[in-house]
Amino acid sequence: MKKIASFTIDHIKLQPGVYVSRKDRIGAETVTTFDLRITSPNDEPVMNTAEVHAMEHLGATYLRNDPEWQDRVVYFGPMGCRTGFYLLVAGDLTSRDVLPLVHSCFRYMVDFEGEIPGATAKDCGNYLDMNLSMAKYWAKRYSAVLENISEDRLVYPE
Repeated sequence: MKKIASFTIDHIKLQPGVYVSRKDRIGAETVTTFDLRITSPNDEPVMNTAEVHAMEHLGATYLRNDPEWQDRVVYFGPMGCRTGFYLLVAGDLTSRDVLPLVHSCFRYMVDFEGEIPGATAKDCGNYLDMNLSMAKYWAKRYSAVLENISEDRLVYPE
């Protein structure tokens, strides 16, 4: 079998950033998959499942309620390696196009107080596995990267 696209990226050179992972045509529409890389793979500790789960709930809620983007957000969820998230958006887009959205989403996580949306037994299959304080830590760290992001953190390394 052919190696899938995400396995062809040099994860040794990959740093936290916002990358276009792939673009898929579905009928007349393009769906752009973004790699929201929060940690440096194989170099820094990965995020634990509890904070990843909390960030998923917060991020999905924020993105699907954003007035400008809500109808274009297809999916937001964690990478299996726990070094980041995938964001799928309808449209032929660049990393710069979604940068303000991604930054505001992670600032929302940093500033969030209260009960995590959907964190009940009725709404979630593993609602007890959430860590808001660590989710806020990772979101703050990633937001700092996004504040003054350089071009090399918007395009996959060669």
